[in-house]
Amino acid sequence: MTGPNPPTAASVRDDLIAEQDALDAVVGDLNDELWALATPSPRWTIADQIGHLTYFDWTAALAITDPDQFTSLTAELMGAMTSENEDAMDLATLGDYRAMTPPDLCHAWRTNRGVLSEAAASLADDDRVIWYGPSMGSKSFLTARLMEAWAHGQDIIDTLDTAGIAHADRPATDRLRHIAQLGFITHKWSYINRQMDAPTGPVRVELVAPSGESWVFGPDNAADSITGPAVDFCLVTTQRRHVDDTDLTVQGDIATDWMHIAQAFAGGATSGPSAGTFSNRSTS
Repeated sequence: MTGPNPPTAASVRDDLIAEQDALDAVVGDLNDELWALATPSPRWTIADQIGHLTYFDWTAALAITDPDQFTSLTAELMGAMTSENEDAMDLATLGDYRAMTPPDLCHAWRTNRGVLSEAAASLADDDRVIWYGPSMGSKSFLTARLMEAWAHGQDIIDTLDTAGIAHADRPATDRLRHIAQLGFITHKWSYINRQMDAPTGPVRVELVAPSGESWVFGPDNAADSITGPAVDFCLVTTQRRHVDDTDLTVQGDIATDWMHIAQAFAGGATSGPSAGTFSNRSTS
């Protein structure tokens, strides 16, 4: 990746805090009716999006500070994931938060993300954190939290924009660099998670950051490439937008296949940047 400052656990933590604060500015003043709006994630309201972040900020802090308790909690959650009741996962993660009023939910979210911020301050760059599946390096772990805050925040922004609701701005910033990098280095998991063979050929990704800076991932001699706005790349790799609804230029069979796999839960192409229907998005 080009850029003057390689990420550290501390810098990703700072960007995570800033991203959460930016989303807080959007939702903090919404009335109860708007908190109840349906979002792209099936069965989820805006309140559920924040409840989801609230739950996983808490479990992320637990993974850092008390791995044994986190492991016990994971076993319970895995049971919910394998339940035949499609609401079991939501009940396990959102049940308590769905009973809260919007002000109480905001307070819980702010409290839990504060706990996560404090726990994350203890992480060194070479630490590893246990999570749902393989353990993660501290920088990747915190970037995954940043990615989730940004992606679920995007669902909220899309919901408000589609409904024509004025809201506080969430400006695109170079915090996206962390998300774009994680989206690039983990692209083979798009295949592995679907029990598919991952491609062996390289892909070069050249993105234009919100600041105008160029971010480059992958080898110079790669035959396949993806170029365009960093925001669009992040929208596709977090399953929030179909690649056809972006300004990305995709060249080569491997790159094309990767983008279609990455956006698998974003639904079909629409006539504009916001999804036309809120029925096919992932809630990851």
